Amino acid sequence: MTRRCGTPATPLVWAFMLLVILAATGCAPRPGAQALSMVPTGETSLRQVTIKVASTRVKDATTGNYTDARAPALSYESFTLSIPPTHQATQIEWPGSKPNPQTSFVVTDRKTLPNLAMSDSRTSSSHRVTGKRDILIFVHGYNYTFAESLFRLAQVAADGQLEEVPILFAWPSAASAVGYVADKDAVTYSRDDLVDLLVDVAADPAVGNITLFGHSMGGWLVTEALRQLRLSGQDKVIDRIDNVVLAAPDIDIDVFHRQLQTIGVLTPPMTLLVSPDDRALRLSEWLAGSRPRVGTTDASDPRVQALAAANGVRVIDISKVDALDASNHNRFAALMKVLPRAPKSLLPSLAHAGTFILEPIGATLVASQQ
Repeated sequence: MTRRCGTPATPLVWAFMLLVILAATGCAPRPGAQALSMVPTGETSLRQVTIKVASTRVKDATTGNYTDARAPALSYESFTLSIPPTHQATQIEWPGSKPNPQTSFVVTDRKTLPNLAMSDSRTSSSHRVTGKRDILIFVHGYNYTFAESLFRLAQVAADGQLEEVPILFAWPSAASAVGYVADKDAVTYSRDDLVDLLVDVAADPAVGNITLFGHSMGGWLVTEALRQLRLSGQDKVIDRIDNVVLAAPDIDIDVFHRQLQTIGVLTPPMTLLVSPDDRALRLSEWLAGSRPRVGTTDASDPRVQALAAANGVRVIDISKVDALDASNHNRFAALMKVLPRAPKSLLPSLAHAGTFILEPIGATLVASQQ
């Protein structure tokens, strides 16, 4: 996986690009404290999503809101969110000063939990048959507030009609466009806690399949946790994880190669969702001294194809999927419009390493040419 040739951008160009991205993605105000205010259940719609949370953020004892301070240990909570009948796929309809369940996402219930044991999770048809609950652990990326990560996972779960129990691993992002270094320190701080979470869910007899999904800087946190599990001899925990997906991973390519050397080949292969036109990752490359990031690799590059095969990795270019904003960094959230239409013939190809291009119109994967 290598950087494509081209004229390097000057610092002035990158500074201008940052301003463009911030202007394009910052038009709407960020959600305030009212986003987590509870609305009585009787006033909500019937469509709801329950999310379990494991967080290394400090929770304000008075307001119940999560800060960007770093907690000494994991805390656990459960949130139920109502999805409005007017919901548009890929969008988050944010609650205003007076949350209205008919027009916006709202929190209908939240409970402090002692742990994330699945024995008390709501029963689905698959749970009744197998006695186990499949789970999806979502590790959010850089520049997220707690509410943004919670509501984004609710949107993905609702649009994708997920049967898995969604679990949010919420690390203490500074939620600031200029907080890149602070966020990198925060994910490093949270690495042991993600390892502990994976150990716990892997040992839970009520847990079925485990999907571990990391976005952006959260992808670095995921791979570091897997590396730490391997180095500490906890191979059985890694073997319990059925799918590892990194969307727009903000990881230095050389660092990623070293991580893979320790982690080894996963079965099924680790999946990378990449977009060569990801502007946020281009900015990250500049901040890192022009070091290329994994999330901007080109699936059609023969060198990328060879490296993917050699390392047992599946690279999928999703740049044809509609972007949510000018950063082109959150396409994973739009995949839910595509995947429900995916034919059964798509599934076998997901069992193999290689490089692919996702064609959203037909919801098909096309192998890159060698």
